[in-house]
Amino acid sequence: MRHDVEAFRRASTEASDWIARYLEDPARFRVNPKMRPGELIDRLPASGPESGESLEQILADFEKLILPAVTHWNHPRFFNYFACTGSVPGVIAEMLSATLNTNGLNWIASPAVSELEQVAVGWLRQWMGLSDGYFGEIFDTASISTMHAVMAAREWVDPDVRLNGITKPLIVYSSDQAHSSIDKAVVAAGIGLRNLRKIESDDQFRMRPEALRDAMAADAAAGLTPCCVIVSAGTTSTTSVDPLEPILDIAAAHNAWVHIDAAYAGAAALLPEFAWMLKGNERAHSLVVNPHKWLFTPVDCSVFYTRHPDVLRRTFTITPEYLKTTGDPREVSLMDYGVALGRRFRSLKLWYVLRYFGREKLQELIRGHIAMARELAGWVNADHRFELAAPAPFSAVCLRLRESEDKTRALVSAVNATGAFFISQTMLKGRFAARVAIGNQATSREDVKALWAEITRLAGEL
Repeated sequence: MRHDVEAFRRASTEASDWIARYLEDPARFRVNPKMRPGELIDRLPASGPESGESLEQILADFEKLILPAVTHWNHPRFFNYFACTGSVPGVIAEMLSATLNTNGLNWIASPAVSELEQVAVGWLRQWMGLSDGYFGEIFDTASISTMHAVMAAREWVDPDVRLNGITKPLIVYSSDQAHSSIDKAVVAAGIGLRNLRKIESDDQFRMRPEALRDAMAADAAAGLTPCCVIVSAGTTSTTSVDPLEPILDIAAAHNAWVHIDAAYAGAAALLPEFAWMLKGNERAHSLVVNPHKWLFTPVDCSVFYTRHPDVLRRTFTITPEYLKTTGDPREVSLMDYGVALGRRFRSLKLWYVLRYFGREKLQELIRGHIAMARELAGWVNADHRFELAAPAPFSAVCLRLRESEDKTRALVSAVNATGAFFISQTMLKGRFAARVAIGNQATSREDVKALWAEITRLAGEL
């Protein structure tokens, strides 16, 4: 059956017009939907149609049924989690990628997938000031990138693990502020949560090197194998940066793999004034940064770098006859560097975004978000009812009402109930805090000012 190209022309024009209207003014929607769990399921048919339906009808139902259940991450007043802005060049690239529908199983399956990926992540590596020795590839999320780091670390400390599995306890270390994806990674890698050490953080929510040194020494003395240290360059709750160079020294004494989790804040390394955060990266073993967080690339796009691609190949290469290719020395089959065989053309959108904005515009946008966060932190400090719950080195601000944590909880709920703003919450050293993360391409100072006005108004009503 041939493609109905005329139907595509009509429907794609209608969809493109809808997309353009949406990107022009996503603020006309509630940021977060007013929905009950299961409500959308109840509104949709329990089984699919026997006969096909028109694209026009499907789009109409998208607007009527699906859109009211969407949380609008592209909204300029989305201040939850970390923003994932789907910018114009990224949207166009996604359309082209879906049209080609290419699958980069190996090099010959689509040379463009393999080679553009190497070029795009190479550009980003240069802009971030990373070592020339890093090899990069794109996964879907930082969770998967970190899982690959942990699995490579297993191979690093025990080259027989591929054949025999884990035969001795391997220990992974991270800050007590590290992302929960690290817990999942040690589970997926077969290391086990019992062998994950959460190292105490200081009053700035950074890993304490002396606590790491003691923990690794104690484990080694007990006959255990320190395997991997995960350094946070921008924690999820507070965006604090662990001291990389002292940690590298400690890990080196045990020959442990060091992985840098810069999923969010790694984008700030494009700014010369933030080069300090990754100083020493040329001694680390791997690093992750997510362009889909603060580099305006649509989800999903997580870039994983390693200085030891040979370890990844040793860990993951399995090549049956039907996947063998030319054997040319310049050929890179990315299936050999990770768990997945299938591979979407994610590099196309990263390439589009980097070209469209250029380094200077990306720097301008990131600096603007940091400036807004600092101004918000200043407003918090100036209001006697509030306090900063943590430093704000990048574009996230944690705050609480001095009166009580219960009222801070109520404040977060009240702000989000308006539908005009969407903020998050976290626990810091056992204390509740509200959290505002600025990172949307369209967010302006007026949006942040409006949020603060709403926070202060609602605080007065609690």
